[in-house]
Amino acid sequence: MQAKLDMPAILAALRRVLPAGLERVALHEPEFQGQEWSYLKDCLDTGYVSTVGRYVDRFEDQLAQVTGARHAVAVVNGTAALHAALRLVGVGAGDEVLLPALTFVATANAVAYCNATPHFVDSEVRTLGVDPRKLEAYLRDVAELRGEVCINRRTGRPVRALIVVHTFGHPVDIDPLAEICGRFRLVMIEDAAQSLGSLYKGRHAGTFARLAALSFNGNKIVTTGGGGAILTNDSALAERAKHITTTSRVPHPWRYAHDELGYNYRMPNINAALGCAQLERLESFVERKRNLHLRYRQAFAAVNGVRVFTEPEYARSNYWLNVLLLEPELAAYREELLKFTHGNGILIRPAWVLLHRLPMYSQAPRADLTTAEDLESRLINLPSSAFLNAR
Repeated sequence: MQAKLDMPAILAALRRVLPAGLERVALHEPEFQGQEWSYLKDCLDTGYVSTVGRYVDRFEDQLAQVTGARHAVAVVNGTAALHAALRLVGVGAGDEVLLPALTFVATANAVAYCNATPHFVDSEVRTLGVDPRKLEAYLRDVAELRGEVCINRRTGRPVRALIVVHTFGHPVDIDPLAEICGRFRLVMIEDAAQSLGSLYKGRHAGTFARLAALSFNGNKIVTTGGGGAILTNDSALAERAKHITTTSRVPHPWRYAHDELGYNYRMPNINAALGCAQLERLESFVERKRNLHLRYRQAFAAVNGVRVFTEPEYARSNYWLNVLLLEPELAAYREELLKFTHGNGILIRPAWVLLHRLPMYSQAPRADLTTAEDLESRLINLPSSAFLNAR
C-alpha cells in the first residue's frame, strides 16, 4: 500500500506549537517592542530621514560589533549589497559566478546586473547550502586554471566567484568551500541575507569571505523595513563600497562631482533608526526562535513521514525559517498539504522555485542538481516569527 501523508497529525503538531486564538499565522512577521518608536520620532523631529543622519553610522557600528566584522556598509536592500559586492571583486561582462540553484532569485539577479552569467551548483541535505564534495568534483570536470584565472572549458568564460548562501539561516560548511575557492582561484562571497545571528564554529556568518551581503527586509530576523548591508574585514574594500553605493560622489561641501559609475544604494537614516532598535533585541530574537525550533522538533517527533531540519553540528543557527522535510516517498503530497494548512489559517511555504527553472535562467550553465531538486520537492517552511514562542 502506498504511504500517505498524515495531514491531520501535521496540523495537530502545528497547533501544539503555535499560540492559541490566532485566526491566521503568517510565515514570518516583525516585532516592534523596543525603541523603534523613539528612534523614528527622533528622525522626524530632526528632519534627518534620508541618507544623511547619525543613525546610519550608528547602525553600521552596531552591525560590526554584533557580527565581529571590521566594517559594515548599510545599503537599501540585500540585492544591492550583493550587486555592489560582485562589482567590488571585479565581476563583469562575460564572467560566470557559481551559486546554488536553491536560493532566492536575488542571488542570481545580482550576478545578471553585472552582465555576468549565473552558473548553478548543487546543495547538500546536511546544510541546505552548497555541497563542497560535489562542487569540487564538478570543477575538476569542467574547469581549468589558465594562469590565475579559472576557465569553464565548456563555455570558454572565466569563472570569477562563488556565492555561498546560508540557507534559511543555517551556515553552509565554509572551510572546505574556502579551500576549493583557493585552489581554483575563485573569490568567495557570502550571501548572509538570512543568517544574522548565526554562527559557524563560533564565528558569525558573513565574516569569512572577502565580502558578505545582509538583508533587513520586513520578513528577516531584524528589519529596517527595506535594507541591507555589506560586511568586510578589508578597510580598502569598505571605503570603496561606501563610495560606489553613494553614487561615487567625490566629497565636497557643495560641489556634486562623481569619479566613476556609482549607485544610489545608501540606506536612509529613517530605515537605519528602525534597524538600530531592532539590533538591540537581536539576542532575544535568536533565543526565542531557537526555542521555537525545539518545540517544533518535539511536536513533530511522533509524526510519521516528516522531520524538522536541525542545524549542522558545527553551527549555531538563528533558525530564521524553520524547515519541515517530507520523506521522499511523500513529496507528491506537498501541494495538498499547503492547501490544507492554508485553509486552516497556517501559512506554511514551499522552497523557492529552483533558479534554473526560471525562464530568464533556463539556459544558464549548471551542474547536476539532483539534491536541490529533491529538496525543492519536499521542503516546507514553518511559521517562524519570534513572538510565536511566547506561550
